[in-house]
This record gives sequence, structure tokens and C-alpha cells, in this order.
Amino acid sequence: MSRVAVLLSKGETAAGWEQISEAAGRELSLKVLNVEATPTDYASVFALITREHPEALLVGGTYANFANRHLISEFAAKNRLPAIYALREYVAAGGLIAHGPNLADISQRTAGYVDRILKGAKPGDLPVEQPNKFELVINLKTAKALGLTIPPSVLVRADEVIE
Repeated sequence: MSRVAVLLSKGETAAGWEQISEAAGRELSLKVLNVEATPTDYASVFALITREHPEALLVGGTYANFANRHLISEFAAKNRLPAIYALREYVAAGGLIAHGPNLADISQRTAGYVDRILKGAKPGDLPVEQPNKFELVINLKTAKALGLTIPPSVLVRADEVIE
């Protein structure tokens, strides 16, 4: 692999993301195409990605991308583009592989915070937490459609394998 596209969302992308992804690309000898979609216009970004012929797609974990996960997964499948996502919900929507925080765990922990605040705790007194449960999810049906074989050493590490 020599070219990868990184799909982000306008207005949601962290400052410096392009420089970070390009630096990582240089370190891995990859040409990185950073693209930003608007929540209502993925068509032009998909056309750009198609013209550039990347060999893989990294989908940033933005709200707009999450809301359009079915559209993004369909684009990747149609273009036979292996893609990695930040959340398992993309893989459930037909994506290839995800590695990232578990949303159910985050939601449960958030509910705990809400409970404590409603019982009188001051939000400023509560500790800041980061996700602590991450998962690797693989969609074997998508891998097969892309003509990919996932090595057994990767499958055994997966928290979930969708067949």
C-alpha cells in the first residue's frame, strides 16, 4: 500500500490533524490524502477520493461521519476500498474493521456522571475521564467481498468478528 485517504468532517476536525496524518504517512512511506466532507455533501469528497485512487481509507470519528456511516461504508464497498473506522457501529453498517472506544461503555459511564450531578455533585469536582475500554471489530463478510484474508493472528485479537 502506498496511498491512503483520510476522511474527516469540516468543522469537527481537530486542529493540526492534517500535519499529524501527513507526518505519520511520511514515517510509513505513505502518500496521505486528507479530505473533509460537509455533513450534507459527501458526493464531492467521494468523487475526489475516487479520482485519487487511494488503496485504503481511514475514516475519522466525527459526528458527521458517524451519522453517514452507512453511506461511507457503501462507498468503500462499491469502490473495493479497505477502510478502518473508529467505532464498531461502522463495521455493523458494513465497514471492514474498527478499532476504538466502546460507545456503550462510554454511555454507561456518562449516565453515572449524570446521576452524581443530579444527586448534588458539582461538575467541576468530578474527575475528567477518558475511554478505557477499546475494541477491535472485524467484518469477515466485507473482507471476503474485498478479496481480503484476515490473518488468524488478527482474528484472535478481535473483540468481535461479524460473519
